[in-house]
Amino acid sequence: MITFNYQTNFELRNQPRIEEWITKAVDAEDFELEAISYVFCTDEYLYNLNVKYLDHDTLTDIITFDYSVGKRLQGEVYISIDRVRENAQDFKQDFETELHRVIIHGVLHLCGYKDKTEEENELMRSKEDHYIKAL
Repeated sequence: MITFNYQTNFELRNQPRIEEWITKAVDAEDFELEAISYVFCTDEYLYNLNVKYLDHDTLTDIITFDYSVGKRLQGEVYISIDRVRENAQDFKQDFETELHRVIIHGVLHLCGYKDKTEEENELMRSKEDHYIKAL
């Protein structure tokens, strides 16, 4: 089950299509989708979570809380719409593409992909690109 929640004045378009896309990506990564909750929010909302739960005093576009057990995917994905808009401008990308990149980025984290090292980051970006093309 995938749920979409809003803590800001934003609503995801084409929710059924995005839900199907996420489900196919999870299947392709050989995981079983149990529950992913997306929360679209503001910079301030996500910043407060970042400080409270991760002790990071920075803005970010996404925070993923992974509750998966083995291959059964469960988690919460918080996405700052403010940050996605700014990043889209910075990367000269349209908003929808950047939003989709961040949405699938959260799924990939739940599937165990990391992005701390250059090598991990390259693999993550490659996976993001692959799934964006599939959308």
